[in-house]
Amino acid sequence: MTRTFLIDTDTASDDAVALIMALRHPGVEVKAITVVSGNVPLAQACTNALYTVELCGAKAPVYAGASKPLLHGAEYADWFHGKDGLGDQNYEAPQSKVRPEHAVDAIIRTVAENPRLTLVTLGPLTNIALALSKAPGIVKQIERCIVMGGNPCCEGNVTPAAEFNIYVDPEAAQIVFSSGLKIEMVGWQLCRGDANVKEEEIAMIRKMETPLARFAMDCNRSAIAANKAQTGEIGLALPDPVAMAVALDASIATSVSQHRVEIETGSELTRGQTVVDKLDVGGDERNRGRWSERTARRSLIVWGIDIPRWKELLYESLR
Repeated sequence: MTRTFLIDTDTASDDAVALIMALRHPGVEVKAITVVSGNVPLAQACTNALYTVELCGAKAPVYAGASKPLLHGAEYADWFHGKDGLGDQNYEAPQSKVRPEHAVDAIIRTVAENPRLTLVTLGPLTNIALALSKAPGIVKQIERCIVMGGNPCCEGNVTPAAEFNIYVDPEAAQIVFSSGLKIEMVGWQLCRGDANVKEEEIAMIRKMETPLARFAMDCNRSAIAANKAQTGEIGLALPDPVAMAVALDASIATSVSQHRVEIETGSELTRGQTVVDKLDVGGDERNRGRWSERTARRSLIVWGIDIPRWKELLYESLR
């Protein structure tokens, strides 16, 4: 049976690879791609999404959303992904255009038209928070919500305490995490270590000699260099594709548990930190198995993944 996806993205190089994985998966129909400011400015992120859709030969509509966070000014990660978000490879402009409907309205409509869809978020959660605030009833119509974001029990990648997607708009993240959505949080740490696409694996992908394989590696040239500069790790870290792999195949998540998650919004030092009560030191029923209206506002945290299987999903999408 074909599954329906709605993808919200701040399209840069790893987002583009995640989009390819979904658009190329035989069991998935991407009903909408909504775009938010994050890795790059909104207009550039829309351009990147349109280009990726065209490269896949797909028809998924693209909608432009929030151009800045709810309360803060825009912040970008072009130092990591390149000024254009795609490694500054000078790709041609896409032929297609964004649809006129605002992304927030497109999210609400798409969910209403496709109950039990899977929502995958790859960027700051501004669009999703705005949609939930405008139409809170959509919570019950979304079957799964896979959030690429956060850093439970590990270091951040934009401050010592925070991961980029959550840091950029922590107020939006707090709205989403407290909404009752069936969130599966795929943190930044899961793309690190052996989950990096290693040099020999990059070479193997290039030997596929397909347009998608070339694009996936070329648009991440800046990211490969930035990954080494930031973490000292050799290879390509792909947080968004890891999250997409979990969305496509939930069994790739090998270690999961449910917890209360709060987002720090007030502290200058720890803004955007995802505070996960893993050991139930707060004595909160959201850290336990029993269901109630209160425990519905908890999140499934992914602590470990099947690395060979995530990489095989990547390879399949690029062949």
